[in-house]
Amino acid sequence: MNQKKYRIVIIGAGSAGICTAANLNKAGIDDYRILEKGDGVGGTWFWNQYPGAECDVQSHLYSFSFEPKNDWSQPFAGQAEILQYLNHITDKYAVRSHIQYNTKVESLVWSDEQSLWTVTTGDGEIIQAQIVVSAIGMFNNLVWPSIAGIEDFKGDYWHSARWNHSIDLTGKKIGVIGIAASAIQFCPQLAPIAGELKMFQRTANWVVPKPNEPYDEQQLNYYRDNPDAVLENRNQIYNVWNTLATFGDKQVLADIEASGLARLAEVKDPATRRKLTPHHPFGCKRPLFSDLYYPVFNRDNVKLVTDDIVRISENAIVTADGTSHEVDCIVYSTGFSTTSYLTALNVAGRSGLNLRDAWSDGAQAYLGMNTAGFPNLFMLYGPNTNQGSILFMLERQVDYVMRQVRRMDAENLAWIDIKNDVMAKFNDKLQKDIAKVAVWQAECGNEFYYRSKSGRLVTQWPHSMDEFTAQTTRDNRDEFEVQAYR
Repeated sequence: MNQKKYRIVIIGAGSAGICTAANLNKAGIDDYRILEKGDGVGGTWFWNQYPGAECDVQSHLYSFSFEPKNDWSQPFAGQAEILQYLNHITDKYAVRSHIQYNTKVESLVWSDEQSLWTVTTGDGEIIQAQIVVSAIGMFNNLVWPSIAGIEDFKGDYWHSARWNHSIDLTGKKIGVIGIAASAIQFCPQLAPIAGELKMFQRTANWVVPKPNEPYDEQQLNYYRDNPDAVLENRNQIYNVWNTLATFGDKQVLADIEASGLARLAEVKDPATRRKLTPHHPFGCKRPLFSDLYYPVFNRDNVKLVTDDIVRISENAIVTADGTSHEVDCIVYSTGFSTTSYLTALNVAGRSGLNLRDAWSDGAQAYLGMNTAGFPNLFMLYGPNTNQGSILFMLERQVDYVMRQVRRMDAENLAWIDIKNDVMAKFNDKLQKDIAKVAVWQAECGNEFYYRSKSGRLVTQWPHSMDEFTAQTTRDNRDEFEVQAYR
């Protein structure tokens, strides 16, 4: 097999990978390859095609600044429209010819002698690259619950992130295990067609209002004809998200909780309402947004179950109270391993250092992008970069990566590697700042989404998007160890 070699390999053709490639093309750098495990672009928006899937950030901000879209059909776009937008960018910026589909990366191994990464795919293909950009993000590894008997079930079952659209759910008895970000979107779509919908909840979450009426033709024409109005709205949305996700304004948090409780009051049955009432502060777990979720529980064919699940039988979900809940199909809405990041692959850096060993205390990187001991490796949507609009955060990260690539060209560098003391100092301060965000310290089970097994919070950026911009745009050349070509 002929060995391929590229200047840059990008892992993943989701938003991060597409943004990186578009910027490489604009800079005149075309010696790169995108390795994508699916057969289409879009990442999260390619894989998550469950009914009702939509974004929780308004579309005028959940879009790239270099490619604004003035005709979003509604304030918070749905999956199909976002996927169409990402395909549009892929074609407009001549990215598609660089993508290698149906290619799962298994390992990355750095060679100290060659100053190159060896990328090995699931098919055994070997590719060499000077630079690797990981664009696999947080939502890469599906989580299945540890429940006895999952495979004993004789009906249909699937994970919500791999929806089975071939099954007609009309009139079916449906069980949904895991009630969080995905389930609050697809359950309102299932309830009207299901014979019976049983929703199995472990922890009540905050679900706060999300007004998302589609734009009428007059509004659409206004935005189409006035790009400045789109930009103005984008800036207004940015100003809200810029501080909201730092969870520092107690009055704002109190107002949000009040709005969530007001929406919850629409649930008519007092017992169900009590079960749906969260007992932790808003922001302790991932915030959820919906105007459609709570009214579902006023339907006669919907039931909320909060007893622990002990096993799955051939035709039922059995709970700790001894009840056997008969179902025709089960949807597991149990999320992703959000804290694994690049350890989803086997990665070996300088002197054979394994990334899993380097991250034994939890994922950590400098600005979420560079980890000491792993030269020329950049992570997008890496550790502690989740804040506000991820597409805005990704643009800042891609700008940072492009600056490092240009530096390597200008100085004829074989490799750059963030200094270990720089990364350690950055992460020590980061964790101290995280500890000051009160809502993240409350008891709510956020270890399943925010924290590694060691207890280290590895997903969230504790500051504003403005602060992330400031830190990623300053000159940090002295913070890298470098080696020039000889």
